[in-house]
Amino acid sequence: MNHKVSLGLTISIAALACAVTFILTSFFSLQGFNSQVQDVKEKAEKYDRLEALDTYVHENYYTRIDEDAAMDGLLKGYVAGLGDRYSSYMTPEEYASLQQKESGRSVGIGISVQEDAETGVPVILLVEDNSPAAEAGLAVDDRIVGVEGEDAASLGYEETVTRIRGEENTSVTLQILRGEEELSFTITRRTFEVTTVYSKMLDNGVGYIRITNFRENTVEQFQDALDTLTANGAKGLLFDVRSNGGGLLDSLEKMVDPLLPEGVIATATYQEGNTETVVYSDASELDLPMVVLINENSASAAELFAASLRDFKGAKLVGKQSFGKGVMQVTSRLDDGGGLTLTVATYQTARSECYDGVGLVPDVEVEAGEDTRIADGDPLTDPQLAAAMQLFE
Repeated sequence: MNHKVSLGLTISIAALACAVTFILTSFFSLQGFNSQVQDVKEKAEKYDRLEALDTYVHENYYTRIDEDAAMDGLLKGYVAGLGDRYSSYMTPEEYASLQQKESGRSVGIGISVQEDAETGVPVILLVEDNSPAAEAGLAVDDRIVGVEGEDAASLGYEETVTRIRGEENTSVTLQILRGEEELSFTITRRTFEVTTVYSKMLDNGVGYIRITNFRENTVEQFQDALDTLTANGAKGLLFDVRSNGGGLLDSLEKMVDPLLPEGVIATATYQEGNTETVVYSDASELDLPMVVLINENSASAAELFAASLRDFKGAKLVGKQSFGKGVMQVTSRLDDGGGLTLTVATYQTARSECYDGVGLVPDVEVEAGEDTRIADGDPLTDPQLAAAMQLFE
């Protein structure tokens, strides 16, 4: 039997459906509106506090205010208020400097120094290849006793280092003590490529690769070192990431890719708990035994590098427990030309827990030698490296 519905009933049902839809839409719209109103109210209260402070300072501060400096300080203070030591606001100048650093380039003369415990003067620890300092003839262990004729001990370590730095195409004259001989060098600062990978063939066919940072140019330097060592018959690889503070995750991914089997190597976990792959390896894999040297200053990408080789290649870790930075930052350029580095996620390998705040525990724990500098692959002066070499026997 066919049941017919009257036109009036049909209209009534449609009207009721529209009414219900309107009520539900209005309810959720009201909820959203109320949420927005509350958000606006909270923001207004924040800006009212800031305006009150700004007004009081302008009315009472004893001298003229540098508005740009005050705004930079405000933005830096906001990010500092997050309580995260890895997040920071950068001025346009600081952001430009970071971009240059991450590219693997630097402006200066090309030396790394540390303060002499007795005299307080800078002692050269490293002279960058192809740098102005290398071209001028500066050497490791040179003591910088003067800058532009002023005594470094009187200036103090920090001031001496500050005066050595400077803009491109400007020069600086250094007084150097080399053994008992005092020398003078006038060096012109310029942009140069920073070496972040050092390699050599050690005894018994062990290829040694030291990685000091993960920059954009590190990938090419690493691949060149890897190709050279394997072409020369390396029977094993010893990677040294001691005192490597980390760097770019993109560079790390490209470096572990030729070493590891195909698959997801590392993931990141974001604000809402969602995860994403951040390191993936293709099917090509290097079939060699591997060992990784770490210490208490191995952090971030250096730890992920070590953990990835440990978890996917069975590489042993040798040295001291690492720093424990398992959080990921993203750096963005802001509309004012400055930059923001913000912690956005934790990360870990696909086979182990996040090491943030914990670090990586070495399979073989070995104290560093008396000389805290890394000896670039000399087992005779580096007990940690010597212990690592034993694992290849």
